[in-house]
Parts: sequence; C-alpha cells; structure tokens
Amino acid sequence: QVQLVQSGGGSVEVGGSLRLSCAVSGYSGSMYYATWFRQTSGDEREAIAGISYPFGFETYVYSVKRRFTISQDKGTKTIYLQMTGLRPEESGIYSCAIKPSGEGDWNSETSYPYWGQGTQVTVSS
Repeated sequence: QVQLVQSGGGSVEVGGSLRLSCAVSGYSGSMYYATWFRQTSGDEREAIAGISYPFGFETYVYSVKRRFTISQDKGTKTIYLQMTGLRPEESGIYSCAIKPSGEGDWNSETSYPYWGQGTQVTVSS
C-alpha cells in the first residue's frame, strides 16, 4: 500500500519561509515523479514543483522559481519543499503526489494516483 505522509506547513508572515516534507512508503517501482501541488482559495489545484526519483531532475512553475526549492532524500524517499519569500496569495492547501515516471503530464493532477493528506499554509500580511 502506497502512502505519502506530509509534515510541515503552518502560518508565517509575508516574506517568511516554511519547509514541507512528504515521506513515501510502499511504492514498489524503481522510479517515480514527485510533485507538490497547491490549491489556493477558489482556484484549481496547481502543480508548482516536481522532481524525479532517483535522478533528481527538477521542474518549477515560473511563479515560484528562485523562491521555492524541491529536493529529496533518496535514502528515506522523502521529498521536501523549501519555500521562501512567501506571499499572502500563496496561502492554501499544499499536497504532494507521485506518479510512475514517464506517465502523464507532470503538471496534471489526473496523472497522479498517489497523494499526501495535504497541509495548510497560511501567509499573513
């Protein structure tokens, strides 16, 4: 049984930093693609950063480039999202997800069969 367990998140003032974690277990394949999604108020879920396991190729949407960093610990299969320079409009639910490598589009939530439980990030001005 594949499980993604998230930790981190919470509240921060504008311009602050937070780190999210996502621990993957039970996945039997040797490769996968992991992505952090964000759902802000009234909007659809948006893929913001992705990374390939085990090779570590990273992808970001333009709005978070140079402010957010996705990384992974290959030994523990934990994915991290370090967020800096946070903005109030980035408040929302952040979720991690994985899909088999090479299947579907990295930025389409329908490509991902396995999801974390989601965590709230609140940025106050």
